[in-house]
Amino acid sequence: MSEQFEALAAQVDYSIVQIVTRGYAPASESGPPMLQAQRGSGSGVIVDPAGYIITNAHVVGAMRRVQVLLPQASDKKVSRSVLKPGAKVLNATVLGTDRETDIAVLKVEPPNGPLAYLPWGDSEQLRQGQLAFAFGSPFGLENSVTMGIISSVARQVRPDDPMIYIQTDAAINPGNSGGPLIDAEGQVIGINTFILSRSGGNDGVGFAVPSNIVRSVYEQIRELGRVRRGQVGVVAQTISPALADALSLPQDWGVVIADVLPESAAAAAGLEIKDVVLTLNGKVLENSRQFGVNIYQNAGKTVVLEVLRGTEKKSLQVGVLERPRDPERVLSLIAEDGNMVSKLGILAVDLDERVTPLIPTTRRLNGAVVAGIVADVSSHDEPLLAGDVIYGVNNQTVRGLTDLQTAVKDLARGQPVALQIERQGQLQFLMFEIE
Repeated sequence: MSEQFEALAAQVDYSIVQIVTRGYAPASESGPPMLQAQRGSGSGVIVDPAGYIITNAHVVGAMRRVQVLLPQASDKKVSRSVLKPGAKVLNATVLGTDRETDIAVLKVEPPNGPLAYLPWGDSEQLRQGQLAFAFGSPFGLENSVTMGIISSVARQVRPDDPMIYIQTDAAINPGNSGGPLIDAEGQVIGINTFILSRSGGNDGVGFAVPSNIVRSVYEQIRELGRVRRGQVGVVAQTISPALADALSLPQDWGVVIADVLPESAAAAAGLEIKDVVLTLNGKVLENSRQFGVNIYQNAGKTVVLEVLRGTEKKSLQVGVLERPRDPERVLSLIAEDGNMVSKLGILAVDLDERVTPLIPTTRRLNGAVVAGIVADVSSHDEPLLAGDVIYGVNNQTVRGLTDLQTAVKDLARGQPVALQIERQGQLQFLMFEIE
């Protein structure tokens, strides 16, 4: 068994990377949405020989610079030292992040041909008690491995949350974030994401995003640069025996519709409150989590719901619409020091084809989009918000980030400034003084 574990570690070793970051991150979880300069580190796994790497979104955050420490193979004919050669440092491009699953996709250029990578495992086939190995760089200790078992194959941290996790007792500590959870065959079955701990260290309760979810996010980010999630305009709940008894439902398990939003896709399809959802595209639904996962994976498609209304079965076709856009994701596009507009205390980007999918439809085709507010720089009473689009400074038109930086460059302290902005589809003037 020891030899098998040694072979597994050797097989996986050169596909695990350490990630070092520098940039901006939230100053605190409470209070105003401010940012501050930060350095950080985490782990990642190579999943494609062309240099595609998976890590956690919280590892890269809004960092301006992301570097990958790539393990180097030693020449065994020259040296038998247990110490490995120093890692090669590569600059990485963040292709996209998904905060809901906490997954990010990076790309590096392989320096000497295809990189060693790990294949995907099928997280749907995991079983409680199965061996699991966590790889990564806890506390910056490069390429460490710990072993444990699968404690739960589908743990919900919050009731009725569509997001599920693999729970494991393999030791996971700060710095392991973004590293892979591996099965005995050397396949990626999850991405280590967070722990529950009273001490801040490993207490044997770690969580990883299941590989099937990670793979879906990874493929969408590679193709689209973002993740599309669907919604139909309902609130679905898991049926318990008590709920079934109280509402006289025809079965004491499955999914019941608790609300149908007016003018939603579900309302147009004829879905009603207290409908029991039996199947979605022929797949039996056992709980609301399954319903939510299958809905948000079918954005832009039509699904067939078989429902039970009283004693009558109905088959309804429901269009799945993409969920609203998230302006805070603009922060993921910050990659250079040049995005700072210090006199306004913000980070900004051009309104272009990278940004438009992330924010509501705008009145104009160009401008400067606020990505975030920087702590210790901005102290305005009416701060700009992530997603605000700046079209003008006083009487100067702003067509992009460069125009904005030029327009504020010569503003004197105490001078009143009127920014013409668009916020949630509405134009307004935001007034303040340069400090």
